[in-house]
Amino acid sequence: MTDTSMPTPAQAFEMLLAGNQRFVSGTPEHPNQDAARRSEIAPAQNPFAVLFGCSDSRLAAEIIFDRGLGDLFVVRTAGHVTGPEVLGSIEYGASVLNCPLVVVLGHDSCGAVAATRAAVEDGVAAPGYVRDVIERVTPSVLAARAAGLTEDSDVIAEHVRHTVDLLLDRSRVLAEQVKAGRTAVVGLSYRLADGSAHLVTTRGLEATVDSASL
Repeated sequence: MTDTSMPTPAQAFEMLLAGNQRFVSGTPEHPNQDAARRSEIAPAQNPFAVLFGCSDSRLAAEIIFDRGLGDLFVVRTAGHVTGPEVLGSIEYGASVLNCPLVVVLGHDSCGAVAATRAAVEDGVAAPGYVRDVIERVTPSVLAARAAGLTEDSDVIAEHVRHTVDLLLDRSRVLAEQVKAGRTAVVGLSYRLADGSAHLVTTRGLEATVDSASL
């Protein structure tokens, strides 16, 4: 983005996917990363998407989606677990900054999900506040288990879907934005080995891209 116009939810999603495809193919453009962009957005920010992802160090949003300064409003927690601060931050991006897209980004080999599976299946306890993270991931792991899902990718996808549902269930502000067509919420799963982001679920967006091609 080089101006202050805001894309539609579908356009924002296409922009995000295009950046990821550039990253995967090894042809990044590194947009909006120069001194001119820095000066342009100093008075105010105008991001086109809220990116709620896992804190994993391998998931640097602006890199894997080939974006720059002022493009993404990023919120990250271990295992992309939610709480009041997270919900408030996402609502700020969607309602105050008018971002047309909210993305929940999970990934394979997620330590938070692995620790939760160990706690559920083997009774392995975690110390300190890590236990709180595990407790928040547990409903996703239990739902996957009830559905007979055992593959890592399937459990991760279930956790992404659960997080998307949780955001819309808990945030009336976000749910109303989606209902009005001003914002879409999508869930993506990132593959660490090849850098690709794959569509898991959408709310408020008619996806025109086959998830198999992402």
